[in-house]
Amino acid sequence: MTITMILMTICATTLVYAAPLIFTALGGAFSEHSGVINVGLEGIMIVGAFSSAVFTLQFSTVFGGLTPWIALLVGGLFGALFSLLHALATVTLRANHIISGTVLNLLAPALCVFLTRVLYSGKGQTPVINQSIGNFTFPGLAQIPVIGPILFTKTSLVAYAAVLVGIISWYVLYKTRFGLRLRSVGENPAAADTLGINVSRYRYIGVMLSGLLGGIGGAVMAQSITLNFSAATISGQGFMALAAMIFGKWHPIGATGASIFFGLAQSLPIIGGYIPILAGVNSVWFQIAPYAITIIILVIFLGKTVAPAADGENYIKSH
Repeated sequence: MTITMILMTICATTLVYAAPLIFTALGGAFSEHSGVINVGLEGIMIVGAFSSAVFTLQFSTVFGGLTPWIALLVGGLFGALFSLLHALATVTLRANHIISGTVLNLLAPALCVFLTRVLYSGKGQTPVINQSIGNFTFPGLAQIPVIGPILFTKTSLVAYAAVLVGIISWYVLYKTRFGLRLRSVGENPAAADTLGINVSRYRYIGVMLSGLLGGIGGAVMAQSITLNFSAATISGQGFMALAAMIFGKWHPIGATGASIFFGLAQSLPIIGGYIPILAGVNSVWFQIAPYAITIIILVIFLGKTVAPAADGENYIKSH
């Protein structure tokens, strides 16, 4: 295999695994910039994966090739609805954010596997979907010498869409009035309140945006990687996305870059066989690498990065 083919395989596989992490990490950034810690990203991804897989199986004959793309929006919608539980608990009922997010992570797999058994004759997983997000070659860009075959040939279109969403998220958070108000709620809710900003409303919006993007992340996982839904479809990706958000210092661009790094770590079991220096390494090490790297990143950076000042603090409006 030529060097170009090796690099092409590495880039394409990395982007496939990075896409769901990018969407979910960006969702976590919106929630935490509003002041609500969301460790329930794993549960939100599970709901997005389940709802998108069911939608694709039911409507593939109706929408044809557009089905998996519509399924991403369906996954995002159900993720946003599911995240309302977290917003209700943390913003309205002022529950502990970590406990509320943990409840989401416990509730989602049990609920979705139960519904899977109900819908598919007692089976613990859905059938394999017959429409999925495949590879895409960018016309024109693929002809660019050297980088064209590596970056733009038979690659993940949804991953490039995720990177674009990352850039848009940066603009929204740092260049718009909405983003300024959302961040002010996460930094100093009392001061924001005195300026007439509805703290509860913006926190609800932040959490629901995390649900929307996290649901899309789960849907991407089901539509492009696992191609069905089961209890193992989302196996720690939500926590990896949370680690990527922290590694990226709660910044959309940083979270996007960190997600690509974690995508590379997740792709090691596949690309390891194509790289001569790694071909002789036991595949077990590649399988545990993403989780080990996640733990190491959290240990190294969790105490050194600065979250929004009021992140995780419940706000009680004074009268």
